[in-house]
Amino acid sequence: MKTGRCLCGDITYAVAAQPSGASACHCGQCRKQSGHVWASAFAPKDTVKIAGPVAWYAASDMAKRGFCPRCGSFLFWAAHDEDTISFSLGSLDEPTGLRLEKHIFTADKGDYYDITDGVPQE
Repeated sequence: MKTGRCLCGDITYAVAAQPSGASACHCGQCRKQSGHVWASAFAPKDTVKIAGPVAWYAASDMAKRGFCPRCGSFLFWAAHDEDTISFSLGSLDEPTGLRLEKHIFTADKGDYYDITDGVPQE
């Protein structure tokens, strides 16, 4: 069981399944919302229990982003047509036991940094 919360603690969540796909997203939307890159993993929606006042923003026709309306923590990303939900690695309680598996949307990364950690890039 993995647990996490937003910065202020108004939103908590628990993930009963083993998270998959730990990745750092470099797309423009994640950079705009998080201030840099957004690291996340995912699990089946029915294994993630969320408590608290999550605000959802439909950033595109394909997905929505969940955040805390009080502290602004960007916690969740969910595609409209998938049965999984992604959650912020930074919001997980430690130890997470997870390792970054890949960088995604690297063609869209900001021009102010390089990716040099040796983790695969897509």
